[in-house]
Amino acid sequence: MGAAFFYHLTRQPLDVTLRSLLEKSLQQGWRVAVRGRTDDMLERLDAQLWLGPSGDEFLPHGRSGGPHDTDQPILLTTAEAAVNQPDCLVSVEGAAVSAPEVAALSRVMILFDGHDSAAVQTAREQWKSLTDAGAEAKYWSEESGRWEMKAQSGGRDGA
Repeated sequence: MGAAFFYHLTRQPLDVTLRSLLEKSLQQGWRVAVRGRTDDMLERLDAQLWLGPSGDEFLPHGRSGGPHDTDQPILLTTAEAAVNQPDCLVSVEGAAVSAPEVAALSRVMILFDGHDSAAVQTAREQWKSLTDAGAEAKYWSEESGRWEMKAQSGGRDGA
């Protein structure tokens, strides 16, 4: 059974944090689905994953709707079901995540912009919805300059 990790972005932009988390996920041997709400966001993230900060740091990935979606180690999608059989789901833009997904996957990561009050409110609602449904959740903050776990919910069994 997995857990939902909430990442409250206040120092690093989404694309920098996402790249770091995706690199770590690939090192774990995980396949990843990045779920967004809009094609515009996924297009921007796609470009960042192709080039990286120095312009030559490609991370293997694809946009959903291509002929090789099932083979992608990282699949960018707006769909609820990722066809690349991910071990890990990353939610951006407040994309929906369900408690059964948290339970079925090794990890769910919910990244939200701490400078956007609507994004913070959406993350709070997701936390409540997931934890009320028995999912384990952990809240991570970078406020101090490094990532620190600030809160944890043990899920339905209290673990």
